[in-house]
Amino acid sequence: MDQVRSRGTLICGINTGVAGFALPDARGVWQGLDVDLCRGLAIAIFNDASKVRFVPLSSSTRFTALGSGEVDVLFRTSTMTMLRDTTLGLRSLVPYFYDGHGFIVRNSLNVRQVRELNGATICLIQGTTNEQVTADYFRSVNVPFTPVVFERTDQAAIALQAGRCDAFGTDASQLAAVRSTMQRPADWTILPERFSKEPYGAYIRRGDDEWFDLIRWYTYALIEAEELGITAANAEEMRRTSNNANVRRLLGATPELGQSIKLDAAWAYNAIRAIGNYGELYERTMGERTPVGLPRGQNNLWTNGGLMYALPMR
Repeated sequence: MDQVRSRGTLICGINTGVAGFALPDARGVWQGLDVDLCRGLAIAIFNDASKVRFVPLSSSTRFTALGSGEVDVLFRTSTMTMLRDTTLGLRSLVPYFYDGHGFIVRNSLNVRQVRELNGATICLIQGTTNEQVTADYFRSVNVPFTPVVFERTDQAAIALQAGRCDAFGTDASQLAAVRSTMQRPADWTILPERFSKEPYGAYIRRGDDEWFDLIRWYTYALIEAEELGITAANAEEMRRTSNNANVRRLLGATPELGQSIKLDAAWAYNAIRAIGNYGELYERTMGERTPVGLPRGQNNLWTNGGLMYALPMR
């Protein structure tokens, strides 16, 4: 926190390009769920969305870049796993997106189940959990396959469309993102099976409890805001008029939450007013009205049958 404040800029590691999570628009401005989480964090710290610098990182370099101090935090489609959390000198924080490993195939292959990909070539991304998940599954059903490994998702997508691979295996959200950018999305099917749990969380370096606390509770604050019905549009009015103690604490009408993590009382209010609550972020970047087109599903609030749940902010 001291380094970030002294520098005056948050340095955030993001994906090199996946629609819905992190992708430059026509003007070259980064857009997506991970990007907005970074912007919101900069607002919570500085009350200024411009005080963030994005560093695109491949799957194979992301944790090294974080460990060496090249970035302050990763919001980069990174699955939270035990070994990553215990052996890399890093800490994972709070799940902000739940996913699962799947496969996309061309419709003309007439494949309905993954085990039908006998002897197939499968595009995979180096340095991801998807490499191991794919190998484990095909070994378990005694079906041979040939991996074709790439450093970046866009490289794998190009190879898939060019016919170098029969299928592409990665998290279902990223498969939907890849399909949304294809010339003929209707020619491709994401098979319905899921083969893993892939909860995405932010990562930081070990040994910094204050930084851990800030990013942990910042993530929960966006989920809590949706639970409480606080949006970008009504945050100002609710801060001024609500008698709900939870609303007043979250929006800084009473100062104790900000004081506990050494931020201004309005830290969460500023972020929510700028980027919205978790549901607003999701619908704007990943939802059914976007090119990615993913229903909320398990990323819905727990009260709506999903897994999103904020710990009590009191």
